[in-house]
Amino acid sequence: MKKVILSLVVIASVLTACKGEKKEEVAVTEEVKVEVQELKNNLDVEASVLTWKGNKPTGSHDGVVSLKEGNLTVVNGVLTSGEFVIDMNSITNLDMKGSDGAGKLEGHLKNADFFDVEKYPTSKFVITSVAKGENALNVTGNLTIKDVTKSITIPATVSENEGAVTFKSEKFKINRADFNIKYGSKSFFDNLKDKFIDDLMEMSFEVKTKA
Repeated sequence: MKKVILSLVVIASVLTACKGEKKEEVAVTEEVKVEVQELKNNLDVEASVLTWKGNKPTGSHDGVVSLKEGNLTVVNGVLTSGEFVIDMNSITNLDMKGSDGAGKLEGHLKNADFFDVEKYPTSKFVITSVAKGENALNVTGNLTIKDVTKSITIPATVSENEGAVTFKSEKFKINRADFNIKYGSKSFFDNLKDKFIDDLMEMSFEVKTKA
């Protein structure tokens, strides 16, 4: 009888955990066609950053990527447009910072196995529409990584302080296979066993304009 009760408790715990699990992977759809406009840079690139995290069976690695240029436009407190140009040459690993391991990982992420930075030195996120959500804005934009552009929608907040605007997204996950990043991916290779790297990449933006 005790074994039965214990089993029921375990099952209930698992079901509760599954029910409360937050689905962070964002849906990827075809690029939204928009008119290309001249980029009027108003970002404080020193204070703006893209954070990232990748996982594998033996652990995870995290880091940051700097922004090269971009803009944010807010009219009467309403976000109307934005473009973030990401400097892929600035990929930095933080969890092993200062070690040979960090340098090795950064080099691997920059080579053709992953982001092929020599060929694709920048990535980009261009806002195409903004809608009010329950607790945050639902910001839709074209995300370009390598030679692939897809539309995604991410939750974010926008605030203003003394003339400077801060755009801050919640953490979200994209499937790197959608952007043709193949290394260690079960979407492209069989028989990887425990040598695979999770297809889901966690990301978040914190972008600030100049005052």
